[in-house]
Parts: sequence; structure tokens; C-alpha cells
Amino acid sequence: MSGKKTRIMYIEDKSAGLNGPARIGRVTFSKSGQSIHYGGRLFQRLGGDGFKANYYDAETGDHYWISGPRKDGRDRLYPSSSMAVEIDADVQNEYWSEIRGCGAR
Repeated sequence: MSGKKTRIMYIEDKSAGLNGPARIGRVTFSKSGQSIHYGGRLFQRLGGDGFKANYYDAETGDHYWISGPRKDGRDRLYPSSSMAVEIDADVQNEYWSEIRGCGAR
């Protein structure tokens, strides 16, 4: 997958409802931009066919919301104080400094 475009993205599992486990991590885009690779999984665009989701896991069919992370950190469509957003260790410094503008942590 070398040479393909990567980006830090917000990834939320919508398979169990409007709020699900979420994380910030680096994804790799396919050449066409229609699919995303993350964590050994392939996500395909729903093309407007999802309810509060824009991608699905090609293996399981589970729906996900995948988007660029927000500067203010309010990435969830439906905020939940009880569900933390995990940040992958390999992107933490870049996330906090370049996206959130808070300096490396």
C-alpha cells in the first residue's frame, strides 16, 4: 500500500446504533478514493444508502461513519459523555499538534 494517500480520520462503528465505539487513526485510501483501508479492514462507500453512516466493512457489512477529525474534537454526530474516542498511538502527536492545534502530547 506504499505510495497511496493516507490521512488521519475519525472512525465510528454504527452497527449497534447511533453511538458506537470510535477512534482516531490513519487510514489509507484506494486509488479511486472509493474505499478505505484501516486496521486490516476494507471499508467501502455506502453511496448515500446508509443511515448516519457513509462506509461499510466489506467483510462484515457493518456500517461506519468515517470522516476527517474536527479541530474542536466534536466528531460524534450524537455526543456521548460516556463513550471515549480512542486515539491510535502512532498518530497522537500529529493529531494533537496539527489537527487540534494543542501541541504534541
